[in-house]
Amino acid sequence: MKKNIITILERFKSHNPNPQIELYFTNHFTLLVAIILSARMTDKGVNKVTTILFNKIHTPQDILDMGIDGLSYQLKTIGLYKTKAKHIMELSRILVQNYGGQTPLNYAELIHLPGVGNKSANVFLNVTCNADTMPVDTHVFRVSHRLNLSNGKTPDAVAKDLRKIIPKKYFPMAPHWFVLHGRYICKSRKPLCDKCFLTDLCPYYQKTILPQMKEKQSF
Repeated sequence: MKKNIITILERFKSHNPNPQIELYFTNHFTLLVAIILSARMTDKGVNKVTTILFNKIHTPQDILDMGIDGLSYQLKTIGLYKTKAKHIMELSRILVQNYGGQTPLNYAELIHLPGVGNKSANVFLNVTCNADTMPVDTHVFRVSHRLNLSNGKTPDAVAKDLRKIIPKKYFPMAPHWFVLHGRYICKSRKPLCDKCFLTDLCPYYQKTILPQMKEKQSF
């Protein structure tokens, strides 16, 4: 199936030539905050909070001025909000003290910030710098396996496989295509194969979904 990667990517492109991250943000700093908040949360759930929060805060200093209690109150509907509030508060302190309030655009510096791991840093750089990173979330992981583009057992392994076969010209769009396809079409429990434009290239559909459909029709 790896030989079909160009066809797959071109179909993604024809259906969505300019894919965008669905998290709401207003600048580099608020994007990083939104990404931290999105851990174990849906983008929709995060956006309900950040569309209000980002009317009040725009910079790391704004976070420090709000204080931990104020920030925690704003984040109370976010999963793990107490831990995330502490990370964002400490991150803001570091950015003010060490970076003049600016958010670094460097992977090595980003991953040393509280609450920012490998995936978060790669998502951030993909959006802000058009970097050819391949952050792998649950959607990318699932779509990659169903299309037989990777059999990696971990997100890092899947990312490594995808970076080997995806031509550079398709970055930074590729991660967004995979995420959006997994979120809205290639869902975990009930994939919407009738709406998918990749079924003829999808081993999962051919080996799992199609036989089930034929079995139902036989009754």
